[in-house]
Amino acid sequence: MLHYKTYIKGDKHPWVTFIHGAGGSSSVWFKQIREFRQEHNILLLDLRGHGRSERGRWKKGDSFREVADDVVEVMDKLGISRSHMIGMSLGTIVAQTLAERHPGRVKSLILGGAVIGLDIRTKLLLWAGNTFKRFVPYMLLYKLFAYIIMPKKEHEESRLAFVNQAKKMCQKEFVKWFSLTKLINPYLARLQSTTTGVPTLFLMGEEDYLFIPPVEEVVSRSEKFRLITIRNSGHVCNIDQPDEFNRHSIGYIREMESAIGAA
Repeated sequence: MLHYKTYIKGDKHPWVTFIHGAGGSSSVWFKQIREFRQEHNILLLDLRGHGRSERGRWKKGDSFREVADDVVEVMDKLGISRSHMIGMSLGTIVAQTLAERHPGRVKSLILGGAVIGLDIRTKLLLWAGNTFKRFVPYMLLYKLFAYIIMPKKEHEESRLAFVNQAKKMCQKEFVKWFSLTKLINPYLARLQSTTTGVPTLFLMGEEDYLFIPPVEEVVSRSEKFRLITIRNSGHVCNIDQPDEFNRHSIGYIREMESAIGAA
């Protein structure tokens, strides 16, 4: 089972599950815990091969579906019937996959630095990574991707946080995770169409230049989707601008809880 940690406020308070991105760990949410634990029960997870979760969990053919089921396995053990899901970067795909496979377990989605579509630059980046992933040391590739996605000096804390966490991975786990990106574009297109019934808030840094355009397009097509752009922030907006990220996320959860209570 995945390594996890909980902060429990009480039965009357909603659960919030945090899902980090590839190369990260549950520690990337350190700027969220103090604010969220005041009104919520918190579930922090290390995805397979990350942080303190076990290595070697992969089986042939595993995909984001199995990664999402890992999260549900922990929820089942803890008796969490429903939760708000907060994802970051590639963790947003895990969160959306969970919502697609287990819609009754998800109250809402809050997707930071959401990856929902790839432009030509991102496709080329992933092609290069998949071509050289078995031959080039994974940390060299990861640092390159981190600089391309988070290039500015203002993004340095976010870059370092993910690079330092990625050092705890091994080459084999990195290769497994990177292999999930091979067919990601058609998968993402279908995923967006099957989760339109789930209330979703996209929180995007205004400097997240690779991933904002697809989000803007998707949000324009669904009344259930909402986008807030955070100023002076890059891809990992929960670290770049934690106060804004927390304020918008907590406000959205309150709104969703009120709607659930009124239903």
